[in-house]
Amino acid sequence: MYYELYIDVFFMVNFMMDAVILLITRKIIGSEVSYKRLYLGAMAGAALTCLILILPIPFSWIKILLFHIPVSFTMIQIGLGTGMNREFLKAWICLYLSSFLVGGTIGFFKQYVRVGSLFFALAIGSYYVVYGLVTFLEYLFMQKERQCQVILSNNGRIEKVLALIDTGNCLRDSVTKKPVHILDLKTAKKLLPQDTLQKVRYISYHSIGKKEGIMPLISLEGMWVLKKKKTWIDKPMIAICEEPISEESYKMILNPESLK
Repeated sequence: MYYELYIDVFFMVNFMMDAVILLITRKIIGSEVSYKRLYLGAMAGAALTCLILILPIPFSWIKILLFHIPVSFTMIQIGLGTGMNREFLKAWICLYLSSFLVGGTIGFFKQYVRVGSLFFALAIGSYYVVYGLVTFLEYLFMQKERQCQVILSNNGRIEKVLALIDTGNCLRDSVTKKPVHILDLKTAKKLLPQDTLQKVRYISYHSIGKKEGIMPLISLEGMWVLKKKKTWIDKPMIAICEEPISEESYKMILNPESLK
């Protein structure tokens, strides 16, 4: 029994897969290398794979090592342009993670594809599936990074709320020039004396669905923002929103200017 290997077809298949894997790795590590360089890396990886395959190497385990070490090294260095540092290690791990995800996606859909010529369409489809998955996971990670706990303190009263760090909140007090945070009315009432809301200034704002509006503006004694480290903000300016801030459990919207 013997096999006939069409080296040109083998090269194209490997080039296609290497390009898909490098594209996903580029997305994961946030690289900005050009597509031209990335495709050169995929071409170099495919060419090196073909070379190793046709070399008369007596032991299969040596070929396996050559497939995994020089090929992946070449793909990363040419295609992603990382140096020999932590960035290279990150790219190397993500390269194999991408290979695992693409291989698993192709393996799942291959059982429904009976025509071999549809392989390239399957490879492109797997790219979009994995790319979408990575994008969704990035979104979830960013949402988690934007959440934090805040401990509000005023006149001996303490309230702990879940807050959202929103880059869209650009409110700033025209008098003190301090960034303004937004707090829901229910929580504000727990921190303030009953007559406080009748003795406040107001701040104007613009939002989606509402061109203009005003909110009561107060100053609290202070608040702790709990993220990777605790940040104390003295006498923060707080705008009180009479409507629910979020359908989720957010009670406060932080101005990111205070956390820089």
